[in-house]
Amino acid sequence: MNLPRTLGELRHTAFSAERLSTRRVKDEMRDNLVVRLPQEGPLFPGIVGYDDTVVPQIVNAILSRHNFILLGLRGQAKSRILRALATLLDPQLPYVAGCEIHDNPYAPICRRCQELIREKSDATPIAYLTPEQRYVEKLATPDVTIADLIGDIDPIKAARGGHELSSELTVHYGLLPRANRGIFAINELPDLAGKIQVGLFNIMQEGDVQIKGYPVRLPLDVALVFSANPEDYTARGKIITPLKDRIGSEIRTHYPASVEEGIAITAQEAWTQRNGHKLQIPKYVREVIERVAFAAREDKRIDKRSGISQRLPISCMENVISNAERRAIRNREDLVVPRVGDVYAAMPAITGKLELEYEGEMRGADNVGRELIRAAIAKTYDEYFGGVNLQQVVTWFDLGGEIKLTDGNNAKQLAQELKNIQGLLDKLGALGIKPKDADEVQVSGAEFILEGLYAHKKIGRSEERVFTAGEKQPRRPEKPSYERDEPFPPRGRRPYN
Repeated sequence: MNLPRTLGELRHTAFSAERLSTRRVKDEMRDNLVVRLPQEGPLFPGIVGYDDTVVPQIVNAILSRHNFILLGLRGQAKSRILRALATLLDPQLPYVAGCEIHDNPYAPICRRCQELIREKSDATPIAYLTPEQRYVEKLATPDVTIADLIGDIDPIKAARGGHELSSELTVHYGLLPRANRGIFAINELPDLAGKIQVGLFNIMQEGDVQIKGYPVRLPLDVALVFSANPEDYTARGKIITPLKDRIGSEIRTHYPASVEEGIAITAQEAWTQRNGHKLQIPKYVREVIERVAFAAREDKRIDKRSGISQRLPISCMENVISNAERRAIRNREDLVVPRVGDVYAAMPAITGKLELEYEGEMRGADNVGRELIRAAIAKTYDEYFGGVNLQQVVTWFDLGGEIKLTDGNNAKQLAQELKNIQGLLDKLGALGIKPKDADEVQVSGAEFILEGLYAHKKIGRSEERVFTAGEKQPRRPEKPSYERDEPFPPRGRRPYN
């Protein structure tokens, strides 16, 4: 498609003066959203678990032409959602070539473009913006200044051009004017100093900015979106009340509501497609990894205000695969099959993402992490073996049997040793594992059963990963008969002999 390159050529295309002059960014997003809504498929590809909660609220905000804020804990895809808004912009948008603020060729607002069009008229050169170029993002930090966001007078530009300092031609535009005719996103809004937040008032209410006190008025066309963490309201800063009042919609994000949603997100985000060995990730391993995050979000020893990012299971999955990959390379195996034991090897991907309360600090991050993994294994084990009788396996250990499962032994050798445990391999059918499946698969399934029995304290396991008989609970001493069956004797009287 040959796009017009001058203003004269542009006048005779679909980019009419009426369309470009009256259709603002929020109208453009609304129009494209209305077209997309009846179509099948997700509105925002890559966003999982928000179809019935967050996405409808975002749709309502866009249809209402609101500036809005996404409010949620870390790792809830806030930035990804904001960047996905660019998909609601037109594929091409014409502007005056060379303009820093991407001026509308039919209604320029900067002095340079106004003079250029008066001089060249229909010969004015035209360039085009893609949706990605029309999305501008800024991470709020305490050192951000008004000059960064709005702009400042540039004395060097004034000296080189021979202009007065009060001239618009001496302005160095900030990020907000450079986002003109596009989307401007500010991440972690509470980290922005209060006096800088005040600088956003005019653009949100009146649609213009003023620079350095000079009478330079820029009626910008910008859709403003923000993200924030509720913890930041008290920890590092806050959103000032007048600014909150000007934000049209406040939309709350959340963590995955189910393990299946979490698995889908982790499968989408984790780096699993690796060069080299064939990879097969059992479903129960995925579930254990995801339930570690779910258990952490409910644990009282972990700070709820900080949250448990979805990055925890993503990083954990990558480490689990790497540990299984390392084992396969060392043992010259062709198939990489992660085991539940590899989740313990992924502790560095877990402990660094836990903000502990006092009780958790006393226990230590490593101990808390191991307990979370053990709880996740126990819950996953119940999903597969809740009604399965594994007493034969427990009895084998009670009679003195023991086995050591380490990364040093190859799968073929371990599979032979696991056959000695009576009734163990016969139960792998509950995991969908067949007798003809590869040794790596069978060893992974058998280890999951043993780890599940250990998680329920039916068998024991040492730190060296030696599975043995579980510790028997000592019987409580029998109480005297009068405490067991009869009421307490009246005060001052001795019980009958």
